[in-house]
Amino acid sequence: MSACKSNFVSGGWKRSGLLIPCLLLLTAAPASADRIIQRFKVDARPVITVHNPSGKVVVKAWTKSEVMIVADRASSQVAIDAEKTGNRVDITTRQMSANVSPSQMIADYQIDVPEDAELQIHDDSGNVIVSSVLGDMNVETVGAGVDLEDAAGYLTVNTVGGSFVCLRCAGQLEVSSISGSLRFVDTRSYHIRAKTSTGNILFDGEFLPNGFYRLRNYSGNIEVRFSPGDSFDLSATSLKGAVHNEAKLAPPAHPDPWTRNYGNSLFGTFNTGRAKVELTSFDGTINIVKRD
Repeated sequence: MSACKSNFVSGGWKRSGLLIPCLLLLTAAPASADRIIQRFKVDARPVITVHNPSGKVVVKAWTKSEVMIVADRASSQVAIDAEKTGNRVDITTRQMSANVSPSQMIADYQIDVPEDAELQIHDDSGNVIVSSVLGDMNVETVGAGVDLEDAAGYLTVNTVGGSFVCLRCAGQLEVSSISGSLRFVDTRSYHIRAKTSTGNILFDGEFLPNGFYRLRNYSGNIEVRFSPGDSFDLSATSLKGAVHNEAKLAPPAHPDPWTRNYGNSLFGTFNTGRAKVELTSFDGTINIVKRD
């Protein structure tokens, strides 16, 4: 069977004629009137997509070759649709009538997935929390914050006003926000591109050899913390803001002439310069500080 689908409606489960052969792959047992539990058997490297207008989406890795979904609805006017096609599981929160209020459209998810799962999550408001998932990931939110922990792979995150925290992340990260603050803590990523217009940016992680770290904002603080054993080439520029530095930098051997009159700028090499660090702001403050 190439696809399995289940739709929860008020009063029970609505089953299509093709659902019965898939019961070994999917079990649904609401623990209460507004809780739905579903399971799907999957192969290696499954793709899981989540579309949720409002609520918390928590995704955790486990060792089982299946996806388990626990959904709590704020109202019976909300349907939780889950469909498996091939090795892809699609999860959608859907309103069941035109008169559903925003407070009724809230759904909270707890989703357990294999470690190598690929995630595609869209959550307008609420919060997205992902732990120990090693596959590629794309997260898009409007106001929802995004918290990643022990994640790896190619990670892309886009928010409008949501904050972002990445704890012990690895792989490649591309993060963008309009007004959210971005925090990279104890990261082991070799490639980070992060930008926000009015939020603060904190980087407190490892500078890996041949790594590339580009942090940009329009206003707000950019803070980068370093240890004596780190090694990087640094360029830090704020057009109208200040640049504060605690690193003892060797001047560049071949400075670019165009940078001499461009705002407050700092260029140099710390130790042997094995990583590349670029910090840019319009009128924000840039701080390069020694790690405690």
